[in-house]
Amino acid sequence: MKELVEYIAKAIVNKPDDVVVTEEQSEGGVLLKLQVDQEDMGRVIGKQGRVVQAMRTLLRVVAVKQGTRVELVVE
Repeated sequence: MKELVEYIAKAIVNKPDDVVVTEEQSEGGVLLKLQVDQEDMGRVIGKQGRVVQAMRTLLRVVAVKQGTRVELVVE
C-alpha cells in the first residue's frame, strides 16, 4: 500500500524527490503518512479534496483485499 501511495504522489507532484511516505502499524490497521513539498500540497489534495479522496478510495479497495484497514494522512 505504501508503494501505491508513493507511486501516485510522485506522478502528480512537481518535486517527486520530496515525496515521503511512512507506514505505521496500529491496532485498527495501517496508518500511512504522506509528506510532500509545500508547493505541491495543492496538487496532492486537489480541488475540494478530490485527489486525496480518490487515493483513499483506492487504498480502501487494496486494504479490503488484504483483510485490513488503512488510513491516509497528508502532512
